[in-house]
Amino acid sequence: MHCTKQVLSDLLWVGADDRRLSCFEGVYGVPNGVSYNSYLLLDEKTVLFDTVDKAVAHTFFENVAYGLNGRKLDYLVIHHMEPDHAATVEDLLYRYPDVTIVCNAKIKTMLEQFFDYPFGTQIQIVNEGGTLNTGKHELTFVNAPMVHWPEVMMSYDKTDKILFTADAFGTFGALNGRIFADEVDFMHDWLDEARRYYTNIVGKYGPQVQMVLKKAAKLEIQYVCPLHGFVWRSHFGDFLEKYNLWSTYTPEVKGVCLAYASVYGHTENMANILAGKLSDRGIPVEMFDTSVIPASYIGASAFRHSHLVSAATTYNAGIFVTM
Repeated sequence: MHCTKQVLSDLLWVGADDRRLSCFEGVYGVPNGVSYNSYLLLDEKTVLFDTVDKAVAHTFFENVAYGLNGRKLDYLVIHHMEPDHAATVEDLLYRYPDVTIVCNAKIKTMLEQFFDYPFGTQIQIVNEGGTLNTGKHELTFVNAPMVHWPEVMMSYDKTDKILFTADAFGTFGALNGRIFADEVDFMHDWLDEARRYYTNIVGKYGPQVQMVLKKAAKLEIQYVCPLHGFVWRSHFGDFLEKYNLWSTYTPEVKGVCLAYASVYGHTENMANILAGKLSDRGIPVEMFDTSVIPASYIGASAFRHSHLVSAATTYNAGIFVTM
């Protein structure tokens, strides 16, 4: 049974939510699940932008079949080869054997390394600035290496001013029936998970993100379609401002992220004393017990605050293991 969402009159979201995943990439807890986004363009030629994780493959293939409604699938554009977006590529090819894969040279290399499928001449390589005309729509392509894998690229639909951004501008959390960021209070209810997603998935690649932001600044963008999280059609500048801060390692607030590791409570007490003195001076403090709070939350807080304090007891002649 299909479960799709209309993005535009000829663009469908055909992805899926995964609420049973407890640990994204085997590292990051996702208590609110995650979405795997895929988009289907129904122009004179049909175009599928990316596939999904194998965990939601059944729903995905039902969505694609419903969206196509008996039509041929002409193109598969692959932006990113990480398995949560590319694991079902081979299954898709067996279902739609005449589809042409559109990707850059690095993605082609990974396809041939990841799958035993006989691609032959099925792959159409596009370079930076290359174009693909599908009828009403004209797509052009932007390379985005190390945001956050070396092969990553983005697509820009010149007709409807849509930027398909791969993992950039994503967030943790299932969509729960919504598709657009303006259907929720994103900056209040979702920004923390977006920050945690960015800092842990993309955070070390700030210079590379800045390079892509400079490329995107030259485009007129009305819609942003990431591979995780919501589609943006309004107020994207608010989120873009955060990305600019995060990718330049500029703190959002003046305050202290205080992470401590304590065995018998003495280091914790010292951390509490420090937090109290800082609070007396009007300085906000966010505290974390590293033995209890996963590192992904602490890392996100470190990006947000202007100052960092780490306090740890010694353990076996070294720093305590959770620090």
